[in-house]
Amino acid sequence: MSARSSRFAIPALILAWTLGTLILTAPAAPTVPAKAAEPVGTTSGTSVADKPADVSGSWLLRLDPADKGLAERWFEKPLPYKLTKIMQLPGSLAERKLGEDITVDTAWTGGIVDKSWFSAPEYAPYRMPGAVKVPFWLNPIKHYVGPAWYQKDVAFPKSWKGRRVVLSLERCHWETRLWIDGAEVGTNDSLSTPHEYDLTRFAKPGSHRLLIRIDNRIRDIAVGENAHSVSDHTQTNWNGIVGNMALTAGSMLYIDAVRVDPDVPGRKAKVTVQIVNDTGRPHTGNIVLLASRVDTPGAGSAAPLYIRFTAAEGRSETSVDYPLGSDAVLWDEFSPGVYALNVSLRGLTPEVRDDRTVRFGLRDFKAQGTRFTVNGRPVFLRGTVECCVFPKTGYPPMMGDEWRRIFLTAKAHGLNHIRFHSWCPPEAAFAAADEAGLYLYVECPLWAEIGEGKPVDAWLYKESERIIKAYGNHPSFCLMSAGNEPAGKSQARFLGDFVNSWRNKDRRRAYTSGAGWPSIPENDFHVLAEPRIQRWGEGLNSIINRRAPQAEFDFRDITAKFDKPVIGHEVGQWCAYPNFAEIEKYTGVLKAKNFEIFRDTLAASGLGALAGDFLSSSGKLQALCYKADIEAALRTPGFAGFELLGLTDFPGQGTAPVGVLDAFWEEKGYISPLEFRRFCGPVVPLARMPKMVYLQSEELIVPVEAANFGPAPLMKVVPEWALMTAKDEFLQRGRLPERDVPWGNDLSLGVIKIPLAGLAAPARYRLTVRLADSENGWDFWVYPAALPAAPPASDLLVARRLDAAAVERLKAGGKVLLVLEKGAVKPEKGGSVALGFSSIFWNTAWTSKQPPHTLGLLCDPAHPALAEFPTEACSNWQWWDAITHGQAVRLDDLGKGFTPIVRIIDDWFSNRSLALVFEVRSGGGKLLVCASDLIDGAENRPEARQLLRSLSAYAAGPKFDPKTAVDLEAIKGLFK
Repeated sequence: MSARSSRFAIPALILAWTLGTLILTAPAAPTVPAKAAEPVGTTSGTSVADKPADVSGSWLLRLDPADKGLAERWFEKPLPYKLTKIMQLPGSLAERKLGEDITVDTAWTGGIVDKSWFSAPEYAPYRMPGAVKVPFWLNPIKHYVGPAWYQKDVAFPKSWKGRRVVLSLERCHWETRLWIDGAEVGTNDSLSTPHEYDLTRFAKPGSHRLLIRIDNRIRDIAVGENAHSVSDHTQTNWNGIVGNMALTAGSMLYIDAVRVDPDVPGRKAKVTVQIVNDTGRPHTGNIVLLASRVDTPGAGSAAPLYIRFTAAEGRSETSVDYPLGSDAVLWDEFSPGVYALNVSLRGLTPEVRDDRTVRFGLRDFKAQGTRFTVNGRPVFLRGTVECCVFPKTGYPPMMGDEWRRIFLTAKAHGLNHIRFHSWCPPEAAFAAADEAGLYLYVECPLWAEIGEGKPVDAWLYKESERIIKAYGNHPSFCLMSAGNEPAGKSQARFLGDFVNSWRNKDRRRAYTSGAGWPSIPENDFHVLAEPRIQRWGEGLNSIINRRAPQAEFDFRDITAKFDKPVIGHEVGQWCAYPNFAEIEKYTGVLKAKNFEIFRDTLAASGLGALAGDFLSSSGKLQALCYKADIEAALRTPGFAGFELLGLTDFPGQGTAPVGVLDAFWEEKGYISPLEFRRFCGPVVPLARMPKMVYLQSEELIVPVEAANFGPAPLMKVVPEWALMTAKDEFLQRGRLPERDVPWGNDLSLGVIKIPLAGLAAPARYRLTVRLADSENGWDFWVYPAALPAAPPASDLLVARRLDAAAVERLKAGGKVLLVLEKGAVKPEKGGSVALGFSSIFWNTAWTSKQPPHTLGLLCDPAHPALAEFPTEACSNWQWWDAITHGQAVRLDDLGKGFTPIVRIIDDWFSNRSLALVFEVRSGGGKLLVCASDLIDGAENRPEARQLLRSLSAYAAGPKFDPKTAVDLEAIKGLFK
């Protein structure tokens, strides 16, 4: 079944239409009549409506960068062939490699916060004509903003005489203006729905010249240069037509729209049919409604409902209850039952006939208290933000296969929700989401100032009407707002009216003012940035950077302030290092030249060979941060859900590799969908770990709970737990008491207690909890309660600074372990690099260098210096203490290729060689430097004591044998 509204012939039906009002002639009760009324009028024969004419293919194109075409009246005569190019539609100018080359003067659509590229010496090679590369987003192969004129000759057959002729152009960007044979037909400025033009008055048999002027500039309708509907940050501000392009001829009495309002308790649907009669006289005839299952073809069809009509001239509508049967299927994320409703209209004469097919589902999505419900079942939205990122084409897919792949990938990662950030997807996306069982949040295509009486205000209402008319029947279309993060002094009043207008007109979905704000009384739900670990401007004050590792906290103090559902806005924004192996994937209109710049600077630092390791280690830290964010959300009672930013990378706003997937919705290699789903799924066991680092003398006491938003309550389940080694060997297993687990979260499963005295230490362990078919796990560390004395070494000095005594010991050929005090490193030598445990938030270019500035650690777990401090190659919770008490040391002056014991992964814009722990031969002796203060307050810092013990034992032992020699003056120059 086609995903698009289609026209086809089905059996006749019966409606009465008198004085412009539809009157049912069947029994008054809104049920299928015991004996359906007999059809009247013509019921046999073929339609006189011809097959739609495909107008895709070759068009003549003339660019109009100076915008002189209107003044010079280009529409009055054919475009001069010598001044045109052949353009294949559907497609964009960039796809056809048409437009202008990228230069330093390219007029981008999108704000640029960090403008250093335009003047900084390090970017000079990338500003050279013919070799331009910009770092702030993906680079298009061509760029064009302005009017473009598209011309094609078409022939109208004689059979179209007296028919209603419509030109439909799906997904135009942006404003279209149409002429036929020099006569203007009209204009359309929708960013979301097909542009349709009625050509009936021009439809004389013979050849006609169609001329379409497409203008992709932002002019009076100021949707915002950063809105993902138009911005170069993501899909690009392309020019063209990329969807279906067709001319159709049909009846002058036609179906204009069909609206389906599902009634879940009644297992029926209220069907509203809007009909337009432009024939100039009344007509009588038949209408039939026939619903059939899309997800299970041939099964579950409802009985047809016949209605008679008599239609006066003009526009009318009627509503009728259509019973779907007691066995009708419902729609939700677990069982997405989708129906196709065929609406067929037949008059008494052959030329009066029309057909329409729409998709719908029996689905009741609403806000109830602080939760959402679907068909009465509580639902927790586990979502991601989709920002119109499609590097191959620069515009969204128009066919269902690609959307199905995207949505199945989202569901494989445990998600059930997609928010379309400041844009509306095409029909194919809604149809695919219907089939996949995803709850879609669609925003009107703007990120702008509203409510100030500007043209965009009226346009917003008009665009939202078009969106609802085109896509409102889809069961996946569950939430809607005016746009993203609105601006304007009067936004609250304006958006309150906007939300109320839609609440009053259409209750098939929930409405809110905007993503991020404002949280006004009119909202059905709020989308707020407060319930997440880190926010803009917070930096090292975020929970993950200021509180010792634990898994107890949640956001109840925030959500408790509201009596409506709250969704976490753009949660995460945790970065991984860019994946340079991904560059070769960019074979379409967008090239990863921003990645090429970062790759060049990494190579210039002598670190090019580490790119893969940087990706893997930073990616595992990124995943750890997302796990912390998501589990905190799932622990929060009454919370409605979250929207990640994001599951996939964001290529704009300075380049933000925030996804565990790349911009193509493909894995990066450091976490699988199954691993992600363990902490982000319908049913998730949760352990409120009070801390992540223990001593052997302690007991592990962990309250365990569940978040159950699965298809049903879990009855008589027995939660199971296991204690495992770092090598996944089982040490202990246990069970918690049997219990029922209803829908919801903050549901206690019991308490796990494990004495740690018998465990080997130091060591990393993993606690896992299984609930039915769902399992989750948490790493923790156990260290000795009392550390053995370090091996005696008369030539080892432990120093806090490189003072005279330390220098003397080195010159005497001795050993020095330098454990630096906080602030000891000169700012220009790394002291100004802001360290934090977490990954970088968004990116440093777009946040004015919001800390932290680094992406975690990279080390060799087998290095003998770390023998008594068990670690992986990447950051994990046991490193939190060392990092938060640490500082970076730049190794630039120590020579390229220098490999520290523990490397700090720098921001990809700077790509400096940074270290937390390194060793050298200097001054005739051996020097081991730890740039983290492991001494002050160590009595309350078991990780610090353990790391110091490991480094001391190494420095005192025979394996301490640095290979790199560095001049002592160079070492002194690192420190204050």
